[in-house]
Amino acid sequence: MVDASRQPLYRMKADFFKALGHPARIRVLELLSEREHAVSEMVPEIGIEPANLSQQLSVLRRAGLVVARRDGLSVTYALTSPRIAELLATARAILTGVIAGQAETLEDRPLIGSGAGSHIHAEAL
Repeated sequence: MVDASRQPLYRMKADFFKALGHPARIRVLELLSEREHAVSEMVPEIGIEPANLSQQLSVLRRAGLVVARRDGLSVTYALTSPRIAELLATARAILTGVIAGQAETLEDRPLIGSGAGSHIHAEAL
């Protein structure tokens, strides 16, 4: 395995974004952006099995995005940096702009059909 400090920056960035490449991991990071959470608190919020959540948390730990602290039988997770929350907020702003742009594009397209539920954009055909 290549030492991380010797990898090109673009490869390190790709690995970083791969760690963000699962909806459950994004949701975990969103929750942890608010405050620290115990695993038991996250299970109902994320909506996946505890074993699957544990796997997703492990990916985030290996990527250096979260840190775990054991409190007796409970394990509590926190973000390693507030910049992770900033990254999620930036992603939300970008996506909001993209969605708004797509909505404008759809509004500009002519519709085919006139019955209820028959509105199809010409480009979709």
